[in-house]
Amino acid sequence: MSNESIKLTQYSHGAGCGCKISPAILDKMLHSPIKQPADARLLVGNATRDDAAVFDLGNGTALISTTDFFMPIVDDPYDFGRIASANAISDVYAMGGKPVLAIAILGWPVDKLGPEVAQKVLEGARSICAEAGISLAGGHSIDCPEPVFGLAVNGLVDIKNLKQNSTATAGCKLYLTKALGVGILTTAQKKGILKPEHQHIAPESMAKLNEAGEMFGKLEYVKAMTDVTGFGLLGHLSELCEGSNLQVRINFDKVPKLDVLDEYLAQKCIPGGTNRNWASYGHKINEGPELSIRTTILADPQTSGGLLVAIDPAFTENFEKLLETLNIPEKNRKSFGELFPADSTTALIQIS
Repeated sequence: MSNESIKLTQYSHGAGCGCKISPAILDKMLHSPIKQPADARLLVGNATRDDAAVFDLGNGTALISTTDFFMPIVDDPYDFGRIASANAISDVYAMGGKPVLAIAILGWPVDKLGPEVAQKVLEGARSICAEAGISLAGGHSIDCPEPVFGLAVNGLVDIKNLKQNSTATAGCKLYLTKALGVGILTTAQKKGILKPEHQHIAPESMAKLNEAGEMFGKLEYVKAMTDVTGFGLLGHLSELCEGSNLQVRINFDKVPKLDVLDEYLAQKCIPGGTNRNWASYGHKINEGPELSIRTTILADPQTSGGLLVAIDPAFTENFEKLLETLNIPEKNRKSFGELFPADSTTALIQIS
């Protein structure tokens, strides 16, 4: 079988970050009566559902450690390697850090797909690591029923620049650096109905590094940050709000979205992860109880999605000018929501 005829998505039951276990099930998995030993050097663990673990090195800097892997989100093996790697490295950027080293994680159905296909995946990974200025320094592989690939990534951050998803403050304005909808387009691809002129849109978005996060980490007015992946915008907003004891109002029309979603939503191109997401947190949203067109987009599982950034509102103009200098698309340079003090009488997330 030639590399040109390979369609990786045929070999997996899930796709990209849509493979993630739903938030509700994950809650049950992580619950344990066993107390973890206290470690003052562990600055960030899994208590706040942050993007990575952070360990104090004792010299004013901290080690950021993360891992992320999934089944193919695209058919091309080189693109699969690029997207999976950009997605894993993003966790370091989302903490305000600088990636320094990556290790590969590869599961491969050796009876179905030849080693030359896996080689293309690794080549894609090396290309993204080179863009990030780091080495793909090794890894581990296993014989696996479905293709799986990702990275374990380490990064460094000055502790004073560390960003978390639980440190937002009331009044913060919200921004998202990539448009929503890649889950919808990749579902259309898997169904074989994605138009040729639209086939580049999702891969280009997913393979783009979130390197702006390292710069955002140095800005005191950036109060909280995370990246939007498999739980969709609403899921990651829920984690940010609950961790910060806040609620949020969002303007749907101002949320950045890919331009071609309507025709594929009309053809029911909805990832399975969207329904799992909504089942986990739909009760926290003012729009429901069933999925609407709007919440289908907002709960769409993103693979290697954008940075969700909460900033001090006094610095709105400064931040939007910075986004422009970073060549962030215009529709991503406007705030789409605002955080406010928690009020138990209203929904956690209010969509207008």
